[in-house]
Formats: sequence, structure tokens, C-alpha cells
Amino acid sequence: MATVLYPSPVFGPIHSRRLGKSLGVNLMPSDGKLCSFDCIYCECGYNKDNPVKSPRPTQEEVMDKLESTLITMKEKDDLPDYITFAGNGEPTLHPKFAEIIEDTIHLRNIHTPKTKIAVLTNGSMIHRKNVFDALMVVDENIVKLDTADIKYIKKVNRPVLWYNVDEQISRLVKFQGHCIIQTMFMHGIVEGEDISNFKAEYIQPWLRALRIIKPSQVMVYTIDRDTPEKNIYKVSPEELDEISRQVEQLGIHAISAY
Repeated sequence: MATVLYPSPVFGPIHSRRLGKSLGVNLMPSDGKLCSFDCIYCECGYNKDNPVKSPRPTQEEVMDKLESTLITMKEKDDLPDYITFAGNGEPTLHPKFAEIIEDTIHLRNIHTPKTKIAVLTNGSMIHRKNVFDALMVVDENIVKLDTADIKYIKKVNRPVLWYNVDEQISRLVKFQGHCIIQTMFMHGIVEGEDISNFKAEYIQPWLRALRIIKPSQVMVYTIDRDTPEKNIYKVSPEELDEISRQVEQLGIHAISAY
């Protein structure tokens, strides 16, 4: 299926199912994907199919483009609900991620103080203190955790770097509630294997992990855009709502994005 790469360093605004009018910040090149995961459902495709050819934007390039875009939007009285770090890969891989976050907060406070700053991250870099500290100061630190089962993670999220799910859960606890867990639910068959995580064998360990992490919120969502794998499908709104209901029973706010 067709996949998409985003302009760099700023794109949109786009309408997000979860974040409203979102101005995207892409810290990766516009001509390829650079990510520490290689998810079978990634709208940007597989890493191998979109190798980067250009350098990542510099801190100065990101800030110049972001400020000029915010000024233009302000003049049009069309400010975003969110400035969202996402795009063609994992934003926290940028060597100046922490400094860019600091600068973004400064620009936001000047030009659009009501806009929130969000980061969509797979969490693979939160062991780095500067990344962890930067995520602690954004408004919404949205971290992926599709399951607590390492075999499933290796099959679906396909980490490029070493990944230990128990250690990851322990690191997420250290946010002390300043994180939103984002979880993709899907059905499908990949390489002859059932990759549906709408099953008790995946949901129950995930719920136990949430009980330990104590996030401020959980976002459950499903396939909405083209994916590199053909045979994966949406779960139904009713199925997502059932998962949200189980999360709410833990005393954690949950939202479903269909």
C-alpha cells in the first residue's frame, strides 16, 4: 500500500484524530525515514524502503521555520491547538532534541501561548537523561506501548535497537504520571501469523503494565492510513471502546480514536 513521507522541518497544520489542529515538526529529512522501530503499520513505510539521503535539519533550521510558520498563522488568526513532534521517524533520535524542545517552548510562549506541545515517541531513547528531561517539560509526552509482550513487539514494532519491555516499563514509571500511553490495536495476518492484539493474552499483560506505569491518560487507536503491510485491518469502534472501558476500570482516563 502507498505510504507517505512528510516535509521537513515543519508540516501542516493537519487535523489529528487525537490532537485537533496540529502543526507538525519533523526532525528527520524529508526524503526518507529514520526510526529506531520499523513498525508493520507505519504510515511512512519500512525503513529499508525509504533510506535517508539528506542530513537532518539543524536546530537553527527547525527554529527559523517554526517561528516563521507561527508568525504567519498568527497573522491569519489560525493558530494550532498543538505543535506536535512526529514525522518521518523517531524525533528523540535528533542529537539536538532537548535543545529544540527548549527553543520550541520559548517560541510557543511568545507567539501562541495557548498552544500545547506534544511529542509522539516510541520511547526507545528515554534512557538518555537529556531526552527524558525534555519529555518531562512538554505538555503531552505521548509514548508508544502496543503490548507488554516482547515477542509481539519484535514481530510488529520491530525495534532496530536493543529493547527490553520490562526495563521500558520501569523507565515509564519514572515519568510519575507525566506520560500518555498510545497503543495501536489491529487485526491481520503477517507472514502467516495472526498479529491481532485484541486478545486477552495481550490485553491483560498490557493492563497490568498500565497499572504499574500509572499514566495520565491512555490513547487507544487503530489503522487509519495506508500501511506497508497489506493484510492488517482496523479493529471496530466497539472493540476500541471495550478496551477503553477496561482501562477506565483501572482509574486511568482513556480515549478511543477510530
